[in-house]
Amino acid sequence: MPLRLTRARTVALGAAVLVCALVVWAGRDPMAPLRATMALQGAWVGLSEKRIVIGDHRWAYDEREAASDDAPTVVMVHGFTGSKENWYPLAARLRGRYRLVIPDLPGWGESQRVAGSDYGFSAQAGRLAAFLAQVRREGSPIVLLGHSMGGGIVAITSARHPELVARVGLIDAAGVRFADNRFGVEVLAGQNPFAVHDAATLQRYLDTVFHDRGVQPSIPWPASRAVIDWRAAQAPFEQQVLDRIGRSDERFLPGEAAASIRQPVLLLWCRQDRVIDPSAMALYAAKMPQARQVSLDGCGHMSIMEKPDEVAAAVALLIQRGVPR
Repeated sequence: MPLRLTRARTVALGAAVLVCALVVWAGRDPMAPLRATMALQGAWVGLSEKRIVIGDHRWAYDEREAASDDAPTVVMVHGFTGSKENWYPLAARLRGRYRLVIPDLPGWGESQRVAGSDYGFSAQAGRLAAFLAQVRREGSPIVLLGHSMGGGIVAITSARHPELVARVGLIDAAGVRFADNRFGVEVLAGQNPFAVHDAATLQRYLDTVFHDRGVQPSIPWPASRAVIDWRAAQAPFEQQVLDRIGRSDERFLPGEAAASIRQPVLLLWCRQDRVIDPSAMALYAAKMPQARQVSLDGCGHMSIMEKPDEVAAAVALLIQRGVPR
């Protein structure tokens, strides 16, 4: 009996020390526990964390090798307020078949942000091209996927650097004058529809990008408090980027560049997208007759998280049967 009591006390003491350590850790960096959880998800998918310096920015990206050395390299580019972790559900379905490279764009996620730098469509497309030149491998063609803002960046990169990109996937992509919706009207009025400063605006943000609440990421307290505080601190940067991609003279540059894309293209939208209205798909398709159009039902702007099986099937078809015009 005394021995059992000692063991129980030891376990309790160890648990208390662990809790105290987590509290101190979270106090110093409120987002640290959430990032650790996301890192575990990446590890489950088999992704390895990488770092590389290109020009004046340090890039953070995840990578997983394919079963075959000559398998295509699928590079996935996230959108506005996003990060590489948005692609994990899709990565889980593509692993093994293809080499996966998933970066945080400069200025976002764990990649470096340089004060005073331009993070609009054109500047980021130049950085992405330099990144592709560094990570590509002989005999492994690059399939470049972009979501939302990342789709606009991918369109420009693919048009300007066809030697780097073999296949193009634009998923709920920004960069054309789609039919008016609440999101677009607020952006044109100088607002940030994704702004978060309390629990209500966090939920509004999630409801805007996800169609189905059942698929929304669960962010319980105190993680929700850390996310709210972190997003509130990002407000000036988000506004700076939104001014460039949503209201400047380059806001429709991706759509203009798309007319020069000759590679096989996948255009994929969700019918319930409340951010980039589905009318955008036809506008992009008019510039790229070779594009295959896929319309999904029952999902919103985050198709890559809401419908990863369907997106993975569309990407696989792009790789296997894509035919340039």
